[in-house]
Amino acid sequence: MRSTSWKSQLTSSLFVLPYLILFVIFLLIPIGYGAWISLHNWDLLNPVHEFVGFKNYAKIFDTDSYLNELFFEGLKNTFQFVVYSVPLLVVVGLGLALLVNALPGKFKGFFRTVYFIPYSVSVSVVAIIWLWILDTNSGLINQYLQKMNLPLIPWLTDMPWAWISLAIATLWWTIGFNMVIFINALNDVSEELYEAGSLDGANRWQQFIHITIPSIKPTMLFVVITSTIASFNIYGQPYLMTRGGPGTSTKVLLMNIVDEAFKQRQLGNAAAMSLLMALIMIVISILQFRITNRKE
Repeated sequence: MRSTSWKSQLTSSLFVLPYLILFVIFLLIPIGYGAWISLHNWDLLNPVHEFVGFKNYAKIFDTDSYLNELFFEGLKNTFQFVVYSVPLLVVVGLGLALLVNALPGKFKGFFRTVYFIPYSVSVSVVAIIWLWILDTNSGLINQYLQKMNLPLIPWLTDMPWAWISLAIATLWWTIGFNMVIFINALNDVSEELYEAGSLDGANRWQQFIHITIPSIKPTMLFVVITSTIASFNIYGQPYLMTRGGPGTSTKVLLMNIVDEAFKQRQLGNAAAMSLLMALIMIVISILQFRITNRKE
């Protein structure tokens, strides 16, 4: 009996081992190395990297340091995008899932595929498509507006249109993933609950509020957290579509970190900023989790 139990544990461990090895190589070691770099004055052109302790972190909170403005302005712009995009990603994703789920069976697969296809393309392709659509001078939408003698919209060169454009492009690109997650959650809701609700006189809206939403709360929490993390890590869309403009209005934190690392060549400062950004994301995720559990 003990021999069987030992063999079973060994087999289970061997299945986990490949993931554990990749987890250590591609996550734990880079995080540890990044933390080590953040404690040094690490100029890419200088072979000598002086140990400075937490000075790189202190400079971020020093109002006289350029890092302070670089970090907190980028953080403010990133928070703006998170506030604009996450509610749309959750609400529209759930709405599409409800619509697709209500279709006849032979159409469900088709529309799930159609909505999911954009998620499979790269951010550079997404940026090219939406630049073609939203370009102020030659974009498809503005061409039609011009034909109708309507004023052109500065989609990518003025506020708040730049944020609207980035939110629309991101929504189109990633909404399919959230939709599929919500569809799977909706399919797990027992039909008996809806039948009981109908017998009690609940209409569709009441069933949605009192049956659907409580039943898919864990999935909704997952979607909110993953959407927040993904939006916090935005880089490609503003870099390729607006170049951080107008001015620095859409220059998000990751763009500033990349500039500090590879334009200013200060890898220690960039690593400190990256770790602080990761810490902020962890805190936000924990708060979201606790607030949701408290509501339950």
